[in-house]
Amino acid sequence: MRNYILAGNWKMNLNRAEAAALARAVVPVAEKVQPVEVVLGPPMTCAADVIAAVAGSCVGVAAQNCHWEAGGAFTGEVSAPMLKDAGFSHVIIGHSERRSLFGETDEGCSRKVRAALDAGLTPILCLGETLEEREAGETFKVLQTQLSGSLAGISAEDMRGVVLAYEPVWAIGTGKTATPEIAQEAHAHIRGWLVGRFGDEIGNRIQIQYGGSMKPGNAAELLSQPDVDGGLIGGASLKAESFAGILEAAPRG
Repeated sequence: MRNYILAGNWKMNLNRAEAAALARAVVPVAEKVQPVEVVLGPPMTCAADVIAAVAGSCVGVAAQNCHWEAGGAFTGEVSAPMLKDAGFSHVIIGHSERRSLFGETDEGCSRKVRAALDAGLTPILCLGETLEEREAGETFKVLQTQLSGSLAGISAEDMRGVVLAYEPVWAIGTGKTATPEIAQEAHAHIRGWLVGRFGDEIGNRIQIQYGGSMKPGNAAELLSQPDVDGGLIGGASLKAESFAGILEAAPRG
């Protein structure tokens, strides 16, 4: 049985004091909802404060990006080994904003997934289609292309340490949410691809998060879908009350 994993992607929000206070408020809720896995994704400027705030708890901390090289002349970048050394447990890779605004490619994502795994981090690899692609009936084609490219060179054994996040781009920061049926259809397609590529045992154990405007009001229904194993949450993770509402909606039986 797969555990649920709920991760807050704070994006470019919060100062150090706000981030630490939010992290401290999340810890007791996360402890209460175990075995649900809880991860916080702060901006780099307040990551040390968040890591300190959750130290000794069950809460993980995710970086929002990494470079694929372990070190070198890459001004402005941070490597996976550096993240591990700083106390991170996870790293978000290939978020739609990174792909659309900063030109990230499937090839680059695959190199980052490899680097994260080699450094002992859990990559959260993001996938998803735009509104134009969905309306053109290309959702499955886009997902298959992203999966094939972003997981190139990743073995079945490697996949034991990878989390996926399906994020319909048209439902991120727009207030629109895929219906539970739409989310399940996409997650089931991803699951089928994983089983075909990596086999039954591995394909059925990989956690697939939903990442499109999950809120306390829709979390329980989304998380009740058989292939939805959690959420990658943006805006609703920036307030302790709303994030707690989502955490408490995750089934724990």
